[in-house]
Amino acid sequence: MKFNFLQKQSSRREMLQGSATLAGSAFLVHLFPATLLRASAAGYAPQAPSPADLLANMRAKFNAVPMETQKLADNVTMFDGPGGAVVVLNGPDGKFMVDTFVLPAWPKLKEALDGLGNAPVKCVIDTHWHFDHTDNNAQLHAAGATVLAHDNTWKRMSEPHDLPILYRGADGTLHDLHFDPSPAEALPQQTFPDSYKLQANGETLALQHFAPAHTDSDVYVHFQKANVISMGDTFFNGMYPYIDPGTGGKITGMIAAADKILSLADNDTKIVAGHGPLGNKADLTKFRDMLITSRDRVQKLKSAGKSAQEAVAEKPFADLEPAWGKGIINGDQFVQVVYLAL
Repeated sequence: MKFNFLQKQSSRREMLQGSATLAGSAFLVHLFPATLLRASAAGYAPQAPSPADLLANMRAKFNAVPMETQKLADNVTMFDGPGGAVVVLNGPDGKFMVDTFVLPAWPKLKEALDGLGNAPVKCVIDTHWHFDHTDNNAQLHAAGATVLAHDNTWKRMSEPHDLPILYRGADGTLHDLHFDPSPAEALPQQTFPDSYKLQANGETLALQHFAPAHTDSDVYVHFQKANVISMGDTFFNGMYPYIDPGTGGKITGMIAAADKILSLADNDTKIVAGHGPLGNKADLTKFRDMLITSRDRVQKLKSAGKSAQEAVAEKPFADLEPAWGKGIINGDQFVQVVYLAL
């Protein structure tokens, strides 16, 4: 892995890259004290962290990423930092926002929202079900907002889940990260099966469900007048993505999602990634091409009868690593992700 959260990070960009919720064989290193790791190295067998402890540490690491504000249009603002990106349309009709950061970020998210003006948050759009995009649903709903999402976001948040290959133990065993069902107050109050449109503050927000990609609950939000598209985690700008096969994620769907947005975008379109810096059509094209190359190489190995670990040993992404292995996930780990998501 490229970054260690136990060490001081040299730049905010590294912190943003390091904040992505990704698989990793050394993920435990980034979440738990060095004393625990030294004990393991010395031959002791420390008790594995509980799922609740692991999730709490993940939330804390996300929350450590500084929040920055970027104006995307006269009435559209992006907050970038603790859990990806939040996009807000602000005006006399109220605030309409996309995604909500992790739970510990609520005080600074609320302060940032209040800094845009006194209009209340009327609507929250979840791009998919994962916690780093939905954690503050309940707080915003309690303040009067309606949470809007795809049908599958409600379904997935209502169920227990185990996200695969979140970290690898000292014995080489892969461990899942467990999620209990979300409380009722955090669930979307309004859902849709395919597409949805909102008119507010002189803007049209077009929401569309993707075929299973990062998950089976992904939607994009197109701010049509502002020429801004929020893609959620179907786009990781400049880094390998995580794909969640446990809730329907497919690499072919990730490629199709990129192609869909490329068909909508022009050279001036601002494309908001779930993780990574603000992107554009050229950035998304590079990401799409990397996905195609990755899929084809791993499919060839899998079709030849290679196991996931045998595919890793082939180093199929060695030439991609300098450009794409800049987040927590590296090429070896992405081989495993792709293998599961084929």
